Amino acid sequence: MLEIAMFSKPIPELMRPSGRSDRTKFRNQVLRPLLDAGLLEMTLPDKPRSSKQQYRTTAAGLAYIDKERR
Repeated sequence: MLEIAMFSKPIPELMRPSGRSDRTKFRNQVLRPLLDAGLLEMTLPDKPRSSKQQYRTTAAGLAYIDKERR
């Protein structure tokens, strides 16, 4: 999931590879834990429900990916 969001992407693009179709469940079960852990960030943090909201991997997320690849 973190690798998919290396560049800013909206929820539908993040959901596609996982095969999930319920945005609310995806947001609650996948995005929220990654946001809370600091591995993903919102591009518009002041507008979490914006139709233009996208998500990207943070520096901590990139470090986690690098660590997992070794």
